[in-house]
Amino acid sequence: MFKRLKHIFSELPEADQKSLVDFGEFLLSRVDRNPPSLEINLIPRPETESVVSAIKRLTQSYPMLDRGKLFNETSSLMTQHVMQGRATSDVIDDLETLFTKHYHQFLTKLQN
Repeated sequence: MFKRLKHIFSELPEADQKSLVDFGEFLLSRVDRNPPSLEINLIPRPETESVVSAIKRLTQSYPMLDRGKLFNETSSLMTQHVMQGRATSDVIDDLETLFTKHYHQFLTKLQN
């Protein structure tokens, strides 16, 4: 691929070469060069906490997890709390279990 890119670059006029470099720099700027640590930074659970605060705390504790993959399950637990009156502490317990499960799945995928 590098040879192909080098060939294309050499065939372009100078102005287009500059555009190609600019575009490459733009693409590079979108790359996360500091990926989140694989280590969890578990923030202790306060004595009193809302479900929303727990989700924020767990998201900060597990920054490496894809929020999109957690969205459906966290939304379901939040709905159980808000719409069905499920106890805050029970929902937070389940959220902690959920984040731990996803973290272990994340580590397993890295090892494979």
